[in-house]
Amino acid sequence: MNTPLTPSSIAAPFGAYSHGVMGPSGGRVIVTSGQLGLAPDGTCAAGVKAQAEQCFANIDAILAEARAGRDAVIRISAFVTRREDFPIYMAVRDAWLAEVAVKPASTLIIVTGFTRAEFEVEVEVTAVTQG
Repeated sequence: MNTPLTPSSIAAPFGAYSHGVMGPSGGRVIVTSGQLGLAPDGTCAAGVKAQAEQCFANIDAILAEARAGRDAVIRISAFVTRREDFPIYMAVRDAWLAEVAVKPASTLIIVTGFTRAEFEVEVEVTAVTQG
């Protein structure tokens, strides 16, 4: 079971995330590479929403391969290429986390670009499951 770390001595999170998350003692750590909006056939949909949804679908597949679910995620790091895309990305992230009781720590960074011009968002996660 993950434990949220949201001390009352600092400002509350302004979104659906925890300031920190402590995973279960003796757990297995799962770390994904940054996932892009690439479908299994190698195509990349246009737009941040579709690409973010694909990023999280890819992460679901990686977690399933490790016999883990979204509730094991303790940290999300995401990158978008334009400031105006951040609310779109966050809506997709929040929908992906809707059923997760302990929201993971989360960071969103605006970058100038990725390895291919069509990529608009990249997401990576860290998860911890029971040992």
